[in-house]
Amino acid sequence: MISISKCIFKISFLLFASTLTAQNNKTDSTSLKSEKFGIRIGADLYKIARSSFDKNYQGIEFVGDYKLTKKYYIAGELGNENKTTIDDRLTFTTKGSYFKAGFDYNFYENWLDMENLIYIGARYGVSSFSQELHSYKIYNTNPYFGEAPNVISGEKYNGLTASWFEVVVGMKAELFSNLYAGFSVRMNRLISNGKPFGFDNLYIPGFNRTYDGSFGVGLNYTVTYFIPVYKKNKSVKSKKTD
Repeated sequence: MISISKCIFKISFLLFASTLTAQNNKTDSTSLKSEKFGIRIGADLYKIARSSFDKNYQGIEFVGDYKLTKKYYIAGELGNENKTTIDDRLTFTTKGSYFKAGFDYNFYENWLDMENLIYIGARYGVSSFSQELHSYKIYNTNPYFGEAPNVISGEKYNGLTASWFEVVVGMKAELFSNLYAGFSVRMNRLISNGKPFGFDNLYIPGFNRTYDGSFGVGLNYTVTYFIPVYKKNKSVKSKKTD
């Protein structure tokens, strides 16, 4: 899983670096730029790939953004996860769906008709899910009596909800006309967490694993397609190839 993530990251970085090089090998001039505004939609390749090789995970995430101004994008994600966690002390399955909405700010300056992004953003996320506790071990403070055997549970907790805020940093690079590859890193902070009695939500769909009860991290690797809705023309400083 780590090797696949590194491979996708390197490919995305090299593609974006080549775009930057192509833009930098130019001289200043003035031209009429046609700036495209529209919707970009796609999916998270990481979750699709993980579902194929991890027998304890099934998930999918759809992503999208709308170019509101030159720099600001309305953005969001919609997904579903089914994950079985096998720990030293307990085994449980989490199932549920989630939705995130927010914005991205693109601080990368494009030349001519390019629409690449290096951005920072924020999201508000909500999740509705269930937990099923399969088995657990009772912690034994006295090692003299040995390790306690597994306790088979099968107890289910339905109708659980959680909400959180996350900060997003990422990039998107155009591979072909209107087709983009990208990745992002997310830092999450829980706002609300409906814990069932006698059990903790150690994994929340969309939020991922909880650390110290409040914090989480996430990432995605996306392929998206940009659908132009309208264009605006304006005079800008562009670059000509030497």
